[in-house]
Amino acid sequence: MTLRNEINRCRVVFKFAHDQRLIDQPVNYGQSFNRPNAKSLRRARNDAGVIMFEADELLRIIDAADVQIKAMVLLGCNAGFGNTDVASLPQSAVDLELGWVNFPRPKTEIRRRVPLWTETVDALREAIAIRSQPLDPGDADLCFLTSRGRRWVRVQPSKKNPGQITPLDALSQKFARQLKELDIKGRKNFYALRHTFETIGGESRDQVAVNAIMGHVDNTMAGVYRERISDERLKAVVDTVHKWLFSNGTSNS
Repeated sequence: MTLRNEINRCRVVFKFAHDQRLIDQPVNYGQSFNRPNAKSLRRARNDAGVIMFEADELLRIIDAADVQIKAMVLLGCNAGFGNTDVASLPQSAVDLELGWVNFPRPKTEIRRRVPLWTETVDALREAIAIRSQPLDPGDADLCFLTSRGRRWVRVQPSKKNPGQITPLDALSQKFARQLKELDIKGRKNFYALRHTFETIGGESRDQVAVNAIMGHVDNTMAGVYRERISDERLKAVVDTVHKWLFSNGTSNS
């Protein structure tokens, strides 16, 4: 999947260059630059192994995490949030009194409304209370900032190539160190929390509600016509994940 995405990005850049007359002719990619087919992607995924956490691993992570990481991990478990989701989450999107978050997915701008567990609400309150002062006034409303007052996921000027920018994901770096300290191995990172939520949330047997919480794009006709999903259905999904995590924390699902 990563290779296909990289190839797509390269093709977009070359197409833009030709459309804007920055290059004289379209780029001839040749067969070596073809996108991998579905079979190849499935084989690569099978070879890589499962990309999700088990309940006992997540409980160990939550117990060992500091205040901010604990809240972010709980958001990943509870709401299927990824790195950019938690790094971009404004306090104005979170209703800690009623226990809901209303926050479009930054990647797609798909609307998301997610009921929050009591554990997630408590962790968020604690994280916001000790949050550092923002270096950038534009980050004043964010729930999470690093100890230096910066976004956990951001871009910054490249030190090696002046005039260019480079992405920086401090959350991935810190989370990887914690996994190493806990000796949790495998193809697992913070984004694997989304895989975990998708997998366990599906046990609710309401894939439409799971997709809504995950912020997936639905290009079907049903997705075009569907205007809302009841709060009861959304709660049923997160309750399914909550029961799996906190009731079965010592065994696989």
